[in-house]
Amino acid sequence: MRQYKNKDNAQKQAYFTDRFHVVPSLPRLAPSSDEIFAKDHEEFCKHINVSDAYIEHTHLVMIINKNAVVEAMTYLRDELEYDMLMELSAIDYLAAKDGYEVFYEMLSLSKHKRLRIKCFLPKDEAIKSVTSVFKSANWSEREMYDMLGVKVEGHFNLKRILMPDDWYDHPLRKTYPLQGDEAASWYEVDKIFGKEARDIIGPEQRDPAAIDRYDTTRFARLGHEVPYETDISEFEPETAISYQEDDISGIMKKLKPEESVVLKRRR
Repeated sequence: MRQYKNKDNAQKQAYFTDRFHVVPSLPRLAPSSDEIFAKDHEEFCKHINVSDAYIEHTHLVMIINKNAVVEAMTYLRDELEYDMLMELSAIDYLAAKDGYEVFYEMLSLSKHKRLRIKCFLPKDEAIKSVTSVFKSANWSEREMYDMLGVKVEGHFNLKRILMPDDWYDHPLRKTYPLQGDEAASWYEVDKIFGKEARDIIGPEQRDPAAIDRYDTTRFARLGHEVPYETDISEFEPETAISYQEDDISGIMKKLKPEESVVLKRRR
């Protein structure tokens, strides 16, 4: 068994120092501000208990109890003409609320409206499958289980859909390290070659933004191009930078780097 390491801060500090754009909060409007949504909200509340409702970014959002999900999906489909389940998934609020926010994105083709159902699911509980109402929920519920660990009650084939069956943990949880853990680093090496090959092959590079300029089978540095698999561990030969092919058309002017100008500031 691997040594346990606390992962509470696994994603609180990004390993890149770039600034990330923070999207401002969108205004929330009352359901009564839209004629169609006002009617749908009124009819829905007659059959399903709604704890909160608002319009956000042209979507009617209604928050219900997790035990009413199947009944709510059936009513939206059969009575309110929301005939397509576009997506369903969950958001990890394990640290803040000890549970998940599960959401269902609905579309009405006749009304040209989108509606979102939300509910809170405590960590150790399961939510009922809606595959009996929308068959499209099949893969989405499996992905929600695979990526976040959300248990779905009544799903006929609840198993991983993206990760291997024996994968440890759930990659979209906020406590999951951005570059994976030790098991992720050695998974393919152990499976394909065996653990005895670890010293020969080394751990898997799981950073998609990493570029190793000494790996000449994949990467070449401008002005220092070398033939395939050339050893550049000692030095890199300089090569002339060419911006065009030698046999260009006669109507095109040959670009001379020495005549080009790099602007220090945009005009």
